[in-house]
Amino acid sequence: MDIRLFEYALEIYKTKSFTKAASHLHIAQPSLSKQISKLEQELGVRLFDRKPGTVEATSDGLCFIQQAEKILQMREDLRRELLERKEGIRGELKIGSTAITGGHLLPPLFKIYKEHYPEVSIQLIEESTEQLIDLTAKGLIDLSILSLPIEDARLHTKAMLTEPLYLVLPKEEKPWMSEKVKQVIHSPEQLEQTTLSIEHVADCPFILLKKGYGFRHTVLELCARGRFKPLVAYETSNIETAQSFVKHGLGVTIVPEMVIHQSPQQQAFSYIQLTSHPTRTLVFTYSKERYLGMKAKALMDIYEKHHQSSISFTEH
Repeated sequence: MDIRLFEYALEIYKTKSFTKAASHLHIAQPSLSKQISKLEQELGVRLFDRKPGTVEATSDGLCFIQQAEKILQMREDLRRELLERKEGIRGELKIGSTAITGGHLLPPLFKIYKEHYPEVSIQLIEESTEQLIDLTAKGLIDLSILSLPIEDARLHTKAMLTEPLYLVLPKEEKPWMSEKVKQVIHSPEQLEQTTLSIEHVADCPFILLKKGYGFRHTVLELCARGRFKPLVAYETSNIETAQSFVKHGLGVTIVPEMVIHQSPQQQAFSYIQLTSHPTRTLVFTYSKERYLGMKAKALMDIYEKHHQSSISFTEH
C-alpha cells in the first residue's frame, strides 16, 4: 500500500472536500478520486461518504484515519531521528511556555544553549497552558515548560523545580482590606517575618490570570483550600499586569518566587509569605507518541546540569 494514500485520505478528512484536498496535494481531483476508490476496493470498505457540499469519513474511514496519522507520524519521527544522527544537533527547536514562566526562566537557559549549539534556531511559542498542552501533545511543539498538574494522558513530564508562592499586597492601606491585612501593611519592617493565612484575603478583590492558564488553576485551588471562592476583580494574561493592578490598590494577587526576584517594580509591592507555604512545580512536558529529538534532550540536559550550579535560572 503506497504511503501517499495515507496522506491523500488524511487531507480529504481534514478539508472535507476532494477538490480542496487535491489542490493542497497538487494533484488533479479526478486522479485523487480514482486513487481513493482503488484504496477502498483494496480494503473492502468505504472510507468516505460523498455528500452534497461535503465529504465525511465513515466509521471504517475514521479507523483508517487514526492509524494513518500514527503511521505518518512514525515516518516523520524516523526521518527526524536519522537526520539528527547524520547532521548532529542543528535545525529548529520549538519551545512552549507561558509568559509568566518564559520571561523569567528561559533567557539564561537559552543563552547557555546557544553557546553550546549555535546552529540551532529556537522558536519560542508563548500561549496559554491549555493551548500549549494541546500543541505539545500533537507534536507541534518539541518541548513545553508548564506547571503541574498536567492531566493529559498524551504527555510525559520531567520535573524541573518547585518554588514557593507569595501573596502580593499594595503598599498603602485600602478600604477593602481586613484588619489583619492593614496591620501587616502598617508594619513594613516586619514583612520578612510576617505570614498571612489565605483566609485573611478572602474578602479582598483578586487579580487573576485568564481562563486557560495553569497558574490561575493553582491560585483557585489555594483559595479553595482556604474554603472560599475569590472575588475576581480583573483578569489578565500577564503576571506583570496583575502586579501593576495591585500597585494601584485594585486588589491582591499571587505570584511564584521567580517573579519576585526579577520584578522591575519590586519595591512597589508587599510580598507576603502564606502560612500554608504553597508551592508550584514546573516540569518539562513532551509528547509520549512523538520522537523527542536530540535538540530537546540537550536543552533538558543543560538545565539539569546548571540548575544546582552557580548559574541561576530564576534570578540575576
